Amino acid sequence: MALQTVGIVGAGAWGTALGLSARRAGRDVLIWAYEPETITEINETHRNSLYLPGVALDPAIEATARFNEVATCDLLLMVTPAQHVRAIAGELAPYMRPDQPLVIGAKGLEQSTGQLLSEVAGEALPQAAVGVLSGPSFAAEIARGLPAALTLATAKEAQGRALSHALSHASFRCYWSDDVVGAEIGGALKNVYAIAAGIVVGKKLGASAHAALVTRGFAEIARFGMAHGARRETLTGLSGLGDLILTCGSPQSRNMSLGIALGQGRALGEVLKARLGVTEGIYTAGAVVESAAARGIDMPIAKAVHAVISGLSTVDEAIEALLARPLRSEA
Repeated sequence: MALQTVGIVGAGAWGTALGLSARRAGRDVLIWAYEPETITEINETHRNSLYLPGVALDPAIEATARFNEVATCDLLLMVTPAQHVRAIAGELAPYMRPDQPLVIGAKGLEQSTGQLLSEVAGEALPQAAVGVLSGPSFAAEIARGLPAALTLATAKEAQGRALSHALSHASFRCYWSDDVVGAEIGGALKNVYAIAAGIVVGKKLGASAHAALVTRGFAEIARFGMAHGARRETLTGLSGLGDLILTCGSPQSRNMSLGIALGQGRALGEVLKARLGVTEGIYTAGAVVESAAARGIDMPIAKAVHAVISGLSTVDEAIEALLARPLRSEA
C-alpha cells in the first residue's frame, strides 16, 4: 500500500500539528483549509499564526482550498471540528477513491444524531476505508516534536499496521487496534469529563475530589463504551484512560479550561465568546446523555455536565446533586 502523500482535512491546531508530524515521518503533506488567509500564510510564510502561533512549519508542507486536490493523497486525516465532519465528508465524496484510507482525528459525537464520527464518515463516504486516530496528545506538544503515543484503529489489520508505520516516527508512535468503536468513544467522552474536572479545580474542591471525579468518570466511559461494543482493554489504553488522564489534568485542554472558568463563576457564553477553537465537550455532553438514557446507562457526571452547560442547573446545584447520590457498591 503506497502511503507517501498525506492529506490533512482541517487546518486548526491539531490538523497543522499532525501535518508537521507526518512530515517528520517522511510523508509529503497537503493541508486543506477553509480560511484563504490561512492557506496563503502556510504557503508563503510557512506558519499558521491563527491556530498554532509561534511554530515554524516545514516549507514542504502546502495548503489548498480545493477538495479535489487534497483527495488525490494516498491517505486522508479528517481533523475538522466534530460537528462539521458530515458536511465536509460530503464535499469530499465525489473525489474519494474506493478503499482510500480516511482516518478520523477529530474527537466527539455528532450532536444531532449521537453517532460516532466513524459512523458519520461511513455514511457520507461509503467508498472510504475509515479508521480512527486517538490518544493523549496536545497539538502544541506534537508540533514541537515532543514524544507521544496514540491508538490507530482500523477494521483490517494489514491496513492499520501500514497506516501506523506511515505516520509514526521517533517521537510519534501509533499502536494499531481493530477496536474502532472503543478508540473513538474514549476520545469523544473524555472531553465531557475534562469539563467536570475543570469545574472541580475552578471551585477549589481539592486534589482528592479531582481524583475521585476522574476515576468515576472513567467508570462511566467504560459503561458507555462496553454497551456500544467497545473492549475494556481499549478503554483502559491510550485512547481511553490515557487521553482522559491528559485532558483532565492540564488547563492546556480547552475542555478543562472551560470547566475551570465555569467553576470560577464565569458564564458559558462569556467564555466561549473569547475563544477561537471549538470546545467539543459542549456538543458531546448532550449526545452522550441522550444515548445513555436510551440504553439505560447510568452516567450521573455526564448528566451533571450537560445540566450545567444547558442551563438546567448551576454549578453548585450540580455538585450538590452528585454528592447527595445514595451510597452503593463501587463495582
